[in-house]
Amino acid sequence: MIGIGIAESCFCPGVFPIFVAELLRMSLLGRLVVGKTNVPTLMKTLDASMLRARVLANNIANVNTPGYQRVDVSFEEELRGALDKGRLRGASTNRGHMALGRKDVSKVQARVDRPIDPSQPSGVNNVDIDTEMAKLAENQIVYNYAIKFSKGVYSKLNAAIQAKSVQG
Repeated sequence: MIGIGIAESCFCPGVFPIFVAELLRMSLLGRLVVGKTNVPTLMKTLDASMLRARVLANNIANVNTPGYQRVDVSFEEELRGALDKGRLRGASTNRGHMALGRKDVSKVQARVDRPIDPSQPSGVNNVDIDTEMAKLAENQIVYNYAIKFSKGVYSKLNAAIQAKSVQG
């Protein structure tokens, strides 16, 4: 399995078929057909959600570890900025140039951060189990919604490939 990401290896088999992911990554047809849908954004969202679930589980596992500092995942702000049609997209003529304007959605990545909290002295565990459990529940809702939405996208793609009509 070449280049399989988190979204394709998720706990819901059949949601992101491997052939579609490989088609999207490698072929011109994939970029033209699948790339023009919400699939790349959904894959990024699922990747970020899976990463966030692992980070939150790690935070919860270390709730009683002295000196452990919580870790967080940042993704939504960067995705929101990339999807904002009101922001112009800059063009660079050299790889060394700084990126301007909004990012291309394909370049958006979830990032693991250690939030700096000046109110917490170093060496103090700053994990709040209630906050982490609430974030875990919120993340599960986002993940389930993305899975449900992706099933709809794939059923529409499948119907189009088979020249069938799509119900609602």
